[in-house]
Amino acid sequence: MPPTLSDSAPATIRVAVVEDDVGFSADLRGIIEAAPDLRLAGLVGTKADALALLRGPSADVLLVDLGLPDGSGIDVISAAAREWPHCNIMVSTHFGDESHVMRSIEAGAAGYLLKDGSAARIADEIRSVASGGSPISPIIARQVLLRLQQGESASAPRAPSPLSSREAQVLDLIIKGFTTQEIAKLMALSHFTVRSFVRRIYSKLKVTSKAEAIYEARALGLSRE
Repeated sequence: MPPTLSDSAPATIRVAVVEDDVGFSADLRGIIEAAPDLRLAGLVGTKADALALLRGPSADVLLVDLGLPDGSGIDVISAAAREWPHCNIMVSTHFGDESHVMRSIEAGAAGYLLKDGSAARIADEIRSVASGGSPISPIIARQVLLRLQQGESASAPRAPSPLSSREAQVLDLIIKGFTTQEIAKLMALSHFTVRSFVRRIYSKLKVTSKAEAIYEARALGLSRE
């Protein structure tokens, strides 16, 4: 089996940054270099330089802007998913439309943040994604949930599912890698309610773990992935 992330972030998190905004780039450099647990592994401002960076040693976290002067950061995300398979990729951008959001997630991004706050907050989000989390701006979270709901209503008829509509939404988010706390925020539920949904999903699918639930969901055609 491939290596999995541990429950805690590594002692030192190597961070590579792809950012063409000079001011924001300088802020990120300062924040990362000032943090005792973060180390800057590379900072570039173009797609070409980012692709060249990916030919070197892998970072633990790759922070990517989508609006690069010579192309899309989504191409960088796709390349990073291939070249640095164990790197955690997070978007930091001004683009909050559904197309950019969904294409980034499909390409391999584990987090999606809008540049609507300070660069300092990103240090905490870097730690979160390095620990296996999926940091996501609230407005983006709503878009992801809406997309799931729309996909459910527009999908072709399937074999009867043993899961309720809400249970199916929780299962989809589990498959996408979201934690219980993150699912609770996305669905505006308490984490106790989400855990109750998870227990019912496991019971209905006759499984005892997340990995088994994902496998069984795909085998039964319950997964949208």
